Amino acid sequence: MKINIRKAKKEDMQSVLNLIVELAVFEMEPDAVKISVADLEKNGFGEEPMFICFVAEVENNIVGMALVYYRFSTWNGRIVHLEDLVVKESWRGKGVGGLLYAEVMKYANTNNATRVQWEVIDWNEGAIKFYERSGAKVYKNWHVVKMDDNGLKRFIEKL
Repeated sequence: MKINIRKAKKEDMQSVLNLIVELAVFEMEPDAVKISVADLEKNGFGEEPMFICFVAEVENNIVGMALVYYRFSTWNGRIVHLEDLVVKESWRGKGVGGLLYAEVMKYANTNNATRVQWEVIDWNEGAIKFYERSGAKVYKNWHVVKMDDNGLKRFIEKL
């Protein structure tokens, strides 16, 4: 069975959203996804797209995706941030994730990124081992810090 990796199109965004929801369920955050297909279409395909998405397709069915965007490092310059890489559960272990991962790395290299950066949840041992085998460094002494919309509102109200 041939797995085709390609840049996502606007009409793929429902499938991409389905994969995002599947990832949220996998990460035990089933109610965390707040975006819509319209949000993905607007932010990924407008005049100034905020992200690039690659999809894995088998027989015209999208079975995986990787969503990336540019960030700027004060130490290194232009970097690519891998926001999410997800493969449908029924397709895991069949090489789909590796092909998407390779596409992200090729994209970063072609576009002169100085590095690719992402987060991985600490209990996803399979992903951590895969990343380490690929040559990526997993920093275990760093913490992810987030301020959600409610926290942001409370902070601003106190100013």
